[in-house]
Amino acid sequence: MSDTQNKEQSSASKPMHSYAEVRDWPGYFAAAKGRPPRDTLLEALDRFEKEGALADGAERPLAVDLGCGEGRDTAELLRRGWRVVAIDGHTDAFQCLRARDDISAWDRLEMREAPFEACQIPACKLLNASFALPFCEPKWFDALWKVMTMAIEPGGRFAGQLFGVNDSWAKLPDRSHQTRDEVEALLKPFAIERLTEEERDGTDCTGEGKHWHVFHIIARKV
Repeated sequence: MSDTQNKEQSSASKPMHSYAEVRDWPGYFAAAKGRPPRDTLLEALDRFEKEGALADGAERPLAVDLGCGEGRDTAELLRRGWRVVAIDGHTDAFQCLRARDDISAWDRLEMREAPFEACQIPACKLLNASFALPFCEPKWFDALWKVMTMAIEPGGRFAGQLFGVNDSWAKLPDRSHQTRDEVEALLKPFAIERLTEEERDGTDCTGEGKHWHVFHIIARKV
């Protein structure tokens, strides 16, 4: 068996979150290969399409995919006709993006390697951050959220996830977690279209318990 096959077999035997817990992003990207786009993104895109955001003759709107990872959401945005700025702090993310066979509109994609605390976010109609923001260190989170909020144009949307304080990873000092009240305060500049709070038990790669506490969000900038 080749080294690549060994790596793929190892990736398949471990849940994706076990890589994320220790910030093993190459392992996470390999484990995420072939996964579908996130539901929050799909719902946000459906809302835009119902509003005519991609009507014939209209300028293609710009989306920022923050923490784009291996590119599952970026690929869907391009497939649906958007221009995309894909941002990630790990160079392997862009190697994965370039290797995808479901992207053809490369002229509508810009890739930017930058950590959360240094990323520059252009004005956009959609800011997508699927399971990315909890990995922003707490000392940078408020500044990042402010930059994000300012970048989203009126009528634009945020789609993504925040983690709650009951999540198992809340004990990790380099993760950002919010209470329900804090999430609602962050969303004051928006009209909330979806705010689903999910708590469930799972396991990690060692078989030990992992408790998930996640807020799934779609919000429209007012």
